[in-house]
Amino acid sequence: MRAMKKIKWLVNDLGLNELDAWWRLVWTAALMAAGLNTIDAHTHNNVKLTKETKVIAITILAEARGEGQGGMYAVAAVIAQRAFERGRTPKEVCLKPYQFSCWNGKSLKSLEHLLKVPQAKYAIALAKNIKLLSRDFVGYANHYHNNKIKLPYWAKGQKPIKVIGNHIFYKL
Repeated sequence: MRAMKKIKWLVNDLGLNELDAWWRLVWTAALMAAGLNTIDAHTHNNVKLTKETKVIAITILAEARGEGQGGMYAVAAVIAQRAFERGRTPKEVCLKPYQFSCWNGKSLKSLEHLLKVPQAKYAIALAKNIKLLSRDFVGYANHYHNNKIKLPYWAKGQKPIKVIGNHIFYKL
């Protein structure tokens, strides 16, 4: 019964469908069993973060902090998918020019303030566990865009595979 309440919360508050909500619960339980809690991340204030973790967390925050945990998880899954497909580190994926608009003309130092927003705990947990995330959460999407912007050139003629919040996801 408790799982059903959690699924209703995921469906109603995060905009996930029931199947996505169910798999997210299963995945979260698996991460927690392994000692990795991505839902209730521990505070990070006294922990020195690696540059890799900072870059990934900042990317997630800059791209999706207003999209809730589902939206942040989805962006992290895209980062993980690109790293997997391209044989790159998640940090390399994030910092590749013109891939994530938050880094266009910005430095790590200029974006570090994002690590102090309330959503940072969750983004840091995702960043630390990036290789363990369920890439199928977004249907193995490797691209996305905000639905409030003009359709990017690369999305023309492409069929979206998932919509989560204000982001539309594609597998190119």
